[in-house]
Amino acid sequence: MSPSGPAGLARRSRAARIIAVGGGKGGIGKSMVSANLGVALAQAGQKVLLVDADLGGANLHTCLGVGPPESTLSDFLRRGKASLEEVMVSTGVPGLSLIAGAQDSLDAANLKYAQKQKLLRTLLSQTTADYLILDLGAGTSFNTLDFFLIADHGLLVVLPEPTSVENAYRFVKAAFFRKLQQTEARYGIQDMVEGALSTREGGLRTLHDIVAQVRRKAPSDAERLERELAAFHVRLVVNQARTDADEKVGSAMVSAWKKFFGIDMDDLGALRHDDEAWRAVRKRKPVLLERPDSPVSQGLQRIAARILTLDGLSPESAIP
Repeated sequence: MSPSGPAGLARRSRAARIIAVGGGKGGIGKSMVSANLGVALAQAGQKVLLVDADLGGANLHTCLGVGPPESTLSDFLRRGKASLEEVMVSTGVPGLSLIAGAQDSLDAANLKYAQKQKLLRTLLSQTTADYLILDLGAGTSFNTLDFFLIADHGLLVVLPEPTSVENAYRFVKAAFFRKLQQTEARYGIQDMVEGALSTREGGLRTLHDIVAQVRRKAPSDAERLERELAAFHVRLVVNQARTDADEKVGSAMVSAWKKFFGIDMDDLGALRHDDEAWRAVRKRKPVLLERPDSPVSQGLQRIAARILTLDGLSPESAIP
């Protein structure tokens, strides 16, 4: 993603790396991935802050075995808490802290622009963490997409099922068009973006269509637009893979998006279906702590190691 984030949002001012974990639908294991990725990176010696940014259905604290916290993200956004430290809680894992999400608030999911600005600006300026992990809500609300777009690593969790794959494609398309909408005035492509999002017959259906149309009108703008496209990068995590074919779903999606839309995606790997995962969830414990040698835990450790490698760090000596 762009290091400056979505147009108009807070700009990066620290070296902290942001990981946003999203998904096209609920019930795919986003929070499980977020919680255990936080554990894995903390075990690797990184200082990690988990933020439950699922503004309509916060439950990340449950995945970590943390009771209902006294202060939440809602307190920071709406009740005058001045700093992140006032709403951060310990997880019991050395190096891993949590900001729990808003609970039982009817308007929590409808974050106003100024509140979104405040949150992003504070996350980027006040934290001393090496990694911020944002556990996003399911679907394609602007809140979810904007947080996804500001991340260094936008992780998209998908199940190896047709409905989940279809929703993942919709998520990626919505995220990219959200990015275009934030910069469309710069290129004068408002009508083209609307056409691409339209289901009317004859509408522009692919990103290549948009670039080609802009190139016909303004070649120099097309070059800049292509650079925007090149900076858009999604990293896939296939969850609950039961077969070898399931494990290949990620690479198939990467190839399809590159071929038909020109978007680079990265297959971070697959997590095998593992009964230990749901047993750990029922116990309200991260599976990495409950059963570190289980197949799903090993897969999570590999994904954490991959992220560290992408960031120029050395995972070999850090990941247990």
